[in-house]
Amino acid sequence: MTAYVLQRLIQSILVLLAVSIVVFLAVYGIGDPIELLVPPQVSAAERAAMIRRLGLDLPVLQQYLVFLGNALKGDLGRSFVHGVPAVDLILARLPATFELVLLAMSLAAVVGIPLGLLAGLNPESRPSRAIMAGTVLGFSLPSFWKGMMLVLLFSVALGWLPTAGRGETVSVLGIQTSLLTLDGLKHLVLPALNLAIPNMALMIKLVAAGTSEAMTQDYVKYARAKGVRPKRVVGRHVLRNILIPVVTVAGMEFGSLVAFSTITETVFAWPGMGKLLIDSIYQLDRPVIVAYVMLATLLFVAVNFLVDILYAALDPRVKLTGEMV
Repeated sequence: MTAYVLQRLIQSILVLLAVSIVVFLAVYGIGDPIELLVPPQVSAAERAAMIRRLGLDLPVLQQYLVFLGNALKGDLGRSFVHGVPAVDLILARLPATFELVLLAMSLAAVVGIPLGLLAGLNPESRPSRAIMAGTVLGFSLPSFWKGMMLVLLFSVALGWLPTAGRGETVSVLGIQTSLLTLDGLKHLVLPALNLAIPNMALMIKLVAAGTSEAMTQDYVKYARAKGVRPKRVVGRHVLRNILIPVVTVAGMEFGSLVAFSTITETVFAWPGMGKLLIDSIYQLDRPVIVAYVMLATLLFVAVNFLVDILYAALDPRVKLTGEMV
């Protein structure tokens, strides 16, 4: 276990280092933030002072080394626009994104796993074919189009749900959440549904494929021959074995949505991390963009590690060295 953790830590450090280089150089080559931060009427001296204060007068390599040195101390820079630490700005938006993704993935699992089982157990039935056809739509429709259609239907036409914003929130342990208020839940429904649809389709496909394959395995045939009840066969022998790829994909998708739910948050004006990233790109707020990508990479690394641990818990054949026994 110790050797595995050390190996993963070294790999994670190398990944973070490579990402920091690529992202820093990419962001450096996009536009000039001074053009947006400094009004045209300021003097040349004031403009030069602003450039020096932001450290933009240094060569790009020196800027990166300064950033890397500060990053090792936990400082990923200060926002050019807001004047506060970039990490604090991002973490302030994290609860809004986290609760949105949590609800979306919960919805995807609650709906996707039962429908996938139904489609996998009876693949030739009409309901199963209808479910699998629906997954194609779930994958194919663009997020921004789905979001606008949901707003048009449930907000404009029916007037059931609000169109945008986070709604009323309450403070729990100093963290604002909209999960505990009726108005907040109403604001959550549409963006969470928009995020859940493609992940629901993905889970249905994974579970259906895994169920169809598992039903042909000897251990399932043996259980059925012994007279084990069908519900027990599905719950104990089929579902347990197909959960491994589902957990893997769900973990990856969770991290992906937390990091990059930008389209949904923009469509529904949800004040989360994704909308902050889009706003920062428009404003050329380099420290926030770099800090965002670095934190997103760290999140992916952590999720991958946790998924590996869950692999070992769900399948005793899997060792933490990655070998099967």
